[in-house]
Amino acid sequence: MANLQDLTEAVIKGDEDKIKLTILELLNAGTPAKEIMDDGLIAGMNIVGGKMETEEMFIPEVLMSAKAMSAGVEILKPQLTDEENAASGTMILGTVQGDLHDIGKNLVKMLMEGAGFSVIDLGTDVPPAAFVDAIKEHNADIVAMSALLTTTMPKMKETMEAMENAGIRDQVKVLVGGAPVTENYADEIGADGYGYDAGSAVRIAKEYMTN
Repeated sequence: MANLQDLTEAVIKGDEDKIKLTILELLNAGTPAKEIMDDGLIAGMNIVGGKMETEEMFIPEVLMSAKAMSAGVEILKPQLTDEENAASGTMILGTVQGDLHDIGKNLVKMLMEGAGFSVIDLGTDVPPAAFVDAIKEHNADIVAMSALLTTTMPKMKETMEAMENAGIRDQVKVLVGGAPVTENYADEIGADGYGYDAGSAVRIAKEYMTN
């Protein structure tokens, strides 16, 4: 008989077939969809995020887990009520203007969705005004900005200033990351947090939503 622990382990292993089979067995046995989502799928991705932080898992494995988990979410979505499906928070995500790198950003998106966030992905080369517009439109809780080039890092500061000028800076938590970005730089520009990898970004975002 399948159980939630089996599901969590299948997520960690990135075993899509096992995830689908286990979810169907759990649903047939009467396990609530919300329980399967929270205590099976999201629990698994939380462990994956932690293992990425401690370098027990690397990007290819994390991507495999995230992709497999997404397949499980698709099965559960029709079973969840709108209330149960409500995200734990809304995040605006994007790589700053002038920067076209998206692998790290995409990984953050997968892990954030795996942790229950609703993620609005603005893509790459995102100008400050687009971040501001998206925050207003989606009433976001968190903004996550990525930069992979030292030459584009100043755009993070410009985006912070644009939020300030629009009067919305205090409405959101701002999380920054990317290869050249440091905790010192995050402090310097007035960001709320610095994620040195996707796993740490998820942990910090979850802390914001519970505090």
